[in-house]
Amino acid sequence: MDEAGRSEFGRSFWLDTCGDDCTPRPALAGEILTDVVIVGAGFTGLWTAHYLVSARPDWSIAILEREIAGYGASGRNGGWCTPELPISPGEVLKRFGREAARRWQAALYDSVGEIETVLEAEGIDAHFYRGGSMMVALGAHGLPLLEEEWKAYRKLGVESHYEWWDGPQARERVNIRKLCGALYCRDTAVLHPGRLVRGLARRLERRGVRIYERTPVLDIRAGDGRKPPEAVTKEGLARARVALVVATEGYTTMLKPWHRSVTPVYSSIVVTEPLPEWVWKEIGWANREAVASTRLSIDYLQKTVDGRILFGGRGEPYHLGSRIRPEYDRNPKVFAKLMAMAREWFPALRDARFTHGWSGPLGMTRDQIPNVWYDRQSRLAGAWGYVGAGVVGANLAARILSTLIWGEEPVWEGVPIVQHQSVRWEPEPFRWLGIRYVQHGLERLDRRAERTGKAPRGTSLPERWFRH
Repeated sequence: MDEAGRSEFGRSFWLDTCGDDCTPRPALAGEILTDVVIVGAGFTGLWTAHYLVSARPDWSIAILEREIAGYGASGRNGGWCTPELPISPGEVLKRFGREAARRWQAALYDSVGEIETVLEAEGIDAHFYRGGSMMVALGAHGLPLLEEEWKAYRKLGVESHYEWWDGPQARERVNIRKLCGALYCRDTAVLHPGRLVRGLARRLERRGVRIYERTPVLDIRAGDGRKPPEAVTKEGLARARVALVVATEGYTTMLKPWHRSVTPVYSSIVVTEPLPEWVWKEIGWANREAVASTRLSIDYLQKTVDGRILFGGRGEPYHLGSRIRPEYDRNPKVFAKLMAMAREWFPALRDARFTHGWSGPLGMTRDQIPNVWYDRQSRLAGAWGYVGAGVVGANLAARILSTLIWGEEPVWEGVPIVQHQSVRWEPEPFRWLGIRYVQHGLERLDRRAERTGKAPRGTSLPERWFRH
């Protein structure tokens, strides 16, 4: 069996090393009535429970999870705790204006610090380390996009959070092949998302939050003035007096009322074994910066606390009907491609062994803007669509959701994601045709830029469709 097809591939390194045995909690059996019901025990659901129980300790809260806490994107992401917007700062400025864009960006900076504060207060050792992040240009064709981002941050008035590094300055930090420049963000941290999500679940239980696992929700029914909203499961029913929160990220597409509200986009990751000292002398990376390049088809890296390299990128292609299946988590061709890319970035990895490879869906809305909403009439609420920036995005969404639910909406006035609901995705097969066209188109543009040395102009149909 080749390296990418090993049987252990398909498991998340984060859940394998989270310090928790991940034994499923009991499923819901029978009927319950609580103040708040949350569907989904990932970052969005757990953070929402955290802020609600902190503000309203007398409220009863139940969380229903299809698998186990952290099974989805919260236990499979790249571990970036970053204030990065889900779309480019220039596009945010264009859509929402300077003041709203500044409010959103400031809230994201604040959320990085908020996560660090909660980790310290709750005693969760999630290997949080604030080393910043680098968006790197791997060739001259990547520099125009860096310059565009740098100009947008200056227009926002947040340039003090960033530094422009030329090639030698960037290579002093991380010695990446072909590196010729970087935009550095000082606010980004890296962390162990498995330790965060599992630790947060354990502490919520100690505060009286009930978590039911292996409890897939089959249907959600809106409430009205007389009856509460309901979550229907195979063996039970959960009713909510105050709010029923849908916190299912990419899996939201599996709930009929919101099937076209998000589309599941797969991201994939491979992780090396702990690397020897001679490799780190060649690569550097002493400050554990999070790293990504300007490639349109996405890549992201981190150096783990035990000296491994994590290399991630977009992987499994979109499947007709927004299908999500376990076999999509372990595509050997995707893993082989990521390992080859990692060795191209770092020639010192030529003989390194990769111990883990996995994939998983994240949620993308039609306009790539997260949706955070609460309807007082139906008593339904939801948050999803972080487009790969969910470690921080989910924390911000949960803080907004909790204040919407207990009635303090003005706290977040002017932040564009508050009460935002995107237009729905196109019906099939048009959704499949459009998404696959864009996926293939962005990869072609990356290959052409690398071959010719010329940057994409931003005018091609895949680029314009992707932005809108």
